[in-house]
This record gives sequence, C-alpha cells and structure tokens, in this order.
Amino acid sequence: MDYQPVLVQRHARPQSTKHSPESRYWRQFKNPVFIKEYAPVTSVQFSPAKPHRYAVTAATRVQIYAPRTQKVTKTISRFKDVARSGNIRPDGKLVVAGDDTGLVQIFDLNSRAILRTLDSHKQPVHVTKFSHLSPTQVLSCSDDTTVKLWDVPSQSEAITFAAHTDYVRTGDVSSSNPHLVLTGSYDATMRLFDSRSGECEMIMGGDSPGASPVEQVLMLPSGTVALSAAGPILRMWDLNAGGRCIRALSNHQKTITSLAFDANIGRILTGSLDQMVKVYDITTYKVVHTMRYPAAVLCLAISPDATHIAAGMSDGTLSVRRRQQKALEGGVDFGNALRTGTYETFLGGILPSIGQGRLKAKTKSKPIGDVDELRLESRRALRLREYDRLLKSFKYSASLDSVLRKNIPPVTTFSLIQELIHRDGLRSALSGRDDVLLEPVLRLLVKHVSDPRFGEMVCDVSTLLIDMYAPVLSQSPLIDSLFLRLRKKVLAEIRFQKELKKAKGTLEMVFSSAALAAASLDAPQSA
Repeated sequence: MDYQPVLVQRHARPQSTKHSPESRYWRQFKNPVFIKEYAPVTSVQFSPAKPHRYAVTAATRVQIYAPRTQKVTKTISRFKDVARSGNIRPDGKLVVAGDDTGLVQIFDLNSRAILRTLDSHKQPVHVTKFSHLSPTQVLSCSDDTTVKLWDVPSQSEAITFAAHTDYVRTGDVSSSNPHLVLTGSYDATMRLFDSRSGECEMIMGGDSPGASPVEQVLMLPSGTVALSAAGPILRMWDLNAGGRCIRALSNHQKTITSLAFDANIGRILTGSLDQMVKVYDITTYKVVHTMRYPAAVLCLAISPDATHIAAGMSDGTLSVRRRQQKALEGGVDFGNALRTGTYETFLGGILPSIGQGRLKAKTKSKPIGDVDELRLESRRALRLREYDRLLKSFKYSASLDSVLRKNIPPVTTFSLIQELIHRDGLRSALSGRDDVLLEPVLRLLVKHVSDPRFGEMVCDVSTLLIDMYAPVLSQSPLIDSLFLRLRKKVLAEIRFQKELKKAKGTLEMVFSSAALAAASLDAPQSA
C-alpha cells in the first residue's frame, strides 16, 4: 500500500458579503485624496457637463476643482459672509451660491464675474439650485421660512412660497416637471409646491409631536417618489398616493445630512454625522455597502460618470475617492466590432485578416497508432513534502521540527500533530528535547491556545509536555517563562469563556421575556 500524505484540514470560514459584486464595485473607489479647508465643507456638487468639475463650498468661498488633478481651477470669494450651496448650472457655464446675509449671487464660471444679484431673503440662504429643465430659473430656500423661484434674465422673483413655519434647509426641483418644487423644513414637514398655482399641493410628515427636522430631500427622475432624511431615518414617499410613506429605513446612528443618487439612479448614498456613508439599493431598500470617514459627513456627491465620490466633513476635510474607469466603459468596443465582423459586413468583407496574425501551433501533432495497439499509461511519482518524507521514514521528531518553522501555516502544523497522535508517535516526537528544540513547540502552543480551531489540541499537547518535562523544569529561564505565559493565557481564556456564559444567559432571559410578552399580547386577540 502506497504512503498517504498528511491530510491538511481545511476549516470552514464564515461567509462574508464583502466579496459580493456590489461590494467589489464600491471598493473600487479607493485612494482617497484629503484636501484640508479652514472651515466645515457644507456643500459639494458635480457639474453635469464634462469634464464634470465640482464646486466645493466652505467658509466665505466657492472653489471649483478639476476631477483629474484634484486641483483648484477657480476660486469665487466675493461673499460678505459664510457662503452656502455652490451649484453649477447643467451646461457648466454659471455658478449660483447663497450666503448668510440672505444674498443670492450668480457668477460666470470662467471669468468669476457677478452676473446677477438676487437680494430678497432676510436671513441666511442655505439652498441655491438651478432648475434641471429650465436653466433660466433658480431655486433658493432660506431661514426666513420662504422658498423662491427666480427668473435669471429679468433678475426678479418668479414666485414665492411661504407655507413653512421654520427654517427651510433643503429643496429640489423635479427633473421631470420644472413646475414642481419639493422642500424640507425644520418644522418637520416636507411640502410639494406647484409654481403654476402658487400653492402647496402636498404636505408630508410633521404629524407626530417629536418629529425630527428634515435635513435633506430628493426626488426620483420619474417624479413619483420622494426621499427625505429626518434625524437618522431615511423615508420614501409615494407622491402618486398623496404623499404616503412607503418605507422608513434606520441604519444610521446619528442624523443623516446628505443624500445623493449614483449615475444610474439605482443606488442612493446617504452621509451622516456618525461618520458613515451607506449605499442603498433602491429596489430592495437594503444596504449594499458602507464607507467610513474620519469625521462627520456634512455633504456628499458622486460624479455623473461614476468615477469620483466627494464628501465634505465637519472638520474642514474634503475627501475625494476615485475609481479607475475601464477603457471600454462608456465607449465603443472597436476591437470587439472587428472580431465579430461588423466592419467586415459594412465594407463588404474586405477586412478578413486585419489585426489577425498567423498563429503557429506550439505543440506537435501526435502520431496516431493502430487501433489494436497496446499502450502503457505512465504515472508521475507523487512528490512528497519534507514532513511527509520524514514521516514516511518514521522520523517523527524531525518531521515535527520541519513544520515548526515560521513560513509553515498553523493548519499544516496541527494536521501533522494530529497524524502523530493517530500513529501514537507524539510522545516520541516530543521526547529528548533540550531548551533550544523545546522553545518552538511552546511558542506554537502559547500563540494558538486561544484559537478555537486548535484550542483542544493545544491543551492535549500541553498536558503531555508538562507530564514529560515536569521533573526538569526550573533549569531553563526561557522555558519557565514560556510555561508561565501559557498558564496566563489559559487563565485569561477561562475568564473570557465565563463572561460569555453570563452574557449568553442574560440574552436567553431577555429573549424568553420578549417571547412571553408577545404571546400574552396575541392571546386576547385570538380570543
């Protein structure tokens, strides 16, 4: 019978979602660039037009960054107070921003000249946005509880909505209907206004006395669903059903401060004061990825080409994560078109061999023998590892020494020890050792005594070692110190297991109490 090599045991690993395709995609946003501002970054927004420059608002200035170099290309600092909500028009030519004096200004992006000054608000303006479908209109929301739509060419108010009773800190113009404006206020309500009627057509939220202020609102491009962030809760509202809340998600520990869609409007990103950014799947309402930041996140944006994620934080740090775009992403695969014959069909088949070299076979063709020819099958001898060769020769001590090296994984080492136990050769492998040969064995036991995969075997080997070497202890300080370390780790593990037992008992009592309470509530209903 041939020698059977040592079977290295493979321990099952818990399944993890970090290697899912969704998680792998979001993990491509790496190598973050940190840019330090001297005040909290309150707003960041990418231009819809290429090259997708982004506006960063912090303190008394709005800075325009180039996405490729992460360098400032323009700085707009003509503000008398703290600037708010720098927003680039969809064509990438104008920038609008408000400030804490109540002034709204429109700038030319290239010359930085002030083109329009809209002075009607009495308190800080926290929201300024260009309309998606009507680029000559600007939305502004202020702490004076008013919401205004401005006509940029005439530099006048198109309409004013004054239905809110507290600060209005967020607003959005529908991308499917330029007349619909969704706003959120610190009065804990969301309101949908129609500029044609000048009235509030729908009120959402605010029905409970302890409701949280609305920090952010967004509308899906279809115009049928709205999103709101109030406190740590993200809510979805069905506008076709009269503003009914269809889902409430609470995955953050602190207030959600920012909402952003990805390029395909299939995921929603939420930034929070708990320093986390979570990615939700809009179809399933589940968190598919989480990103951690070094400080509280105040604003968040993702570029239209899905290559950059920018986040502004409360400590004045701007973080920009980048994803390397694939060469064929967003373009035409010309190589594939040539291979599939598209160009050949178009040109009448005159490109049969362009780009195709002549391949030479690397292997020679095998001669075919007679049908009745008898062939002998040749088998390669199995190469044994060093510990298998020594074990095959019954050199148990040398075999154990070969797996105690630093480059051998512990799974292999303990598999060999298990094989020695089965052969009744462990005592023989451990006997006759001086302090130099005994040291690696004890270091292995000390290192892995608390590992649940090997703990039981470590205890068995330790018991055997103590039984064998108890008469000669206290002759080597090194060996004595290793035995003391092993004892301390065993005692610490015992204390830890006792604490786990206590926690388990407490949890079982809580769960049983909850089950009894639920059963007592269901009993009267069934009766």
